[in-house]
Amino acid sequence: MQLLAHPAMIRIRTRGPALAEIAYAVGSLWISASMLHNWPDPQGYWRDTDSTAYALLAAVYLPLVLRRRFPVPVLTGTGACVAAYFTLGYYHVPAVCGVLLALYTAASLCPRPVSVRCAAASLVVLLWGTRLAEPGIGPLSVGFVTVSTIVCWVAGDGSRRLRELTRQLRLEQEEKAHRAVVAERIQIARELHDVIAHHVSVISVQTGLAGYVFTSDPPTARRALDTIGSSAGEALAEMRRMLVVLREDGTAAPAGDPAPEVSGLGRLDELVRRVGEAGLPVDVTVTGTAYALPPGIDLCAYRVVQEALTNVLKHAPAAHTTVRVDYAEDEVRVRVKDDGRGDGTGDGGQGSGGPAGRRPEHPGARRGRTPGPAPAAAAATGRAGAPGGSGQGLVGMRERARIYHGTVTAEPAPEGGFEVSLRVPVPRRTGHAG
Repeated sequence: MQLLAHPAMIRIRTRGPALAEIAYAVGSLWISASMLHNWPDPQGYWRDTDSTAYALLAAVYLPLVLRRRFPVPVLTGTGACVAAYFTLGYYHVPAVCGVLLALYTAASLCPRPVSVRCAAASLVVLLWGTRLAEPGIGPLSVGFVTVSTIVCWVAGDGSRRLRELTRQLRLEQEEKAHRAVVAERIQIARELHDVIAHHVSVISVQTGLAGYVFTSDPPTARRALDTIGSSAGEALAEMRRMLVVLREDGTAAPAGDPAPEVSGLGRLDELVRRVGEAGLPVDVTVTGTAYALPPGIDLCAYRVVQEALTNVLKHAPAAHTTVRVDYAEDEVRVRVKDDGRGDGTGDGGQGSGGPAGRRPEHPGARRGRTPGPAPAAAAATGRAGAPGGSGQGLVGMRERARIYHGTVTAEPAPEGGFEVSLRVPVPRRTGHAG
């Protein structure tokens, strides 16, 4: 390996193709000149060899050094010299290879219409030389030069098409790699949105609550701070899980750093508890016999519920919300519906169906702990947790569902409030885990 990296070897590899072309041209000229000089002609079929014959052979073979850079001009010059060589009546065989090699190069480097015209011109020149064949083998000479011309053109055209297919395949591979990178970026963005948006929303609401009751209700403020701490810890755990999934080198996580638990419907109770601590009442209903979902579908359903609850928490924090999970035989259905009580804003429309001007009730007031103007404070915290939404949550939910051939609908409910529904087909299983 060190020898290949030596500067002298690098120069040799760089100049190797040019040196090979020079060696080939000079070697072909030497062989052709030797053949012309030593070929016996006792019957006097051909013109006597002289300096003109050698000069024409040199004009045929030496320009082949440039055949890859100027394929058509080299073929044109070579063909003209060979035609002159044949016209003067010299022994014809030594000049044939130069035309055929120039034709192969033109067919391999030029578009097909150009190479076809080059092949036709080359065939005319070579057929002109068959008149110099020995008596009795003229038809055989015609067949030979015709077949040789066709073979050289087909071989060169095949080389060109193979090179084009290789280039096209490389471009397709690069495009495929680019699409894979884009898809991975979208996946990372979706995971970041799902993980960060939910936990930051909880932290934002709880921070507002803790600041509001910090002096009037220290126990409630402490519980809010505990929720902030647990939400931050869970956000870090989910980020760690995502980094493990996206790890490229396949190495294991560091020792003593246990892999975080993968999210799924099995953690639905934990999610409901967390948003409940943030002041959002949630009722959960599960119908059908619960069974183990494929990991991707399980995470998809969990993320849809998480995003829907996050939107309710940000934009309708006093709305009563229901989560319904239906395990059917061949699909799982999830519905998150709120009754619309809130400030009427939403990311992607969540919580937009509430009555206008209705203020959310502060969590502490529901518990009978917070005196005074709790509704106004809750509205303030609700607005703080609801920056202008870009609709990315709904886009992410639909992208996730589409991966598993599912559908997501998000629309105002007929009786008020907002509803998010997910339907994902689940492959049939031989047995269900209850």
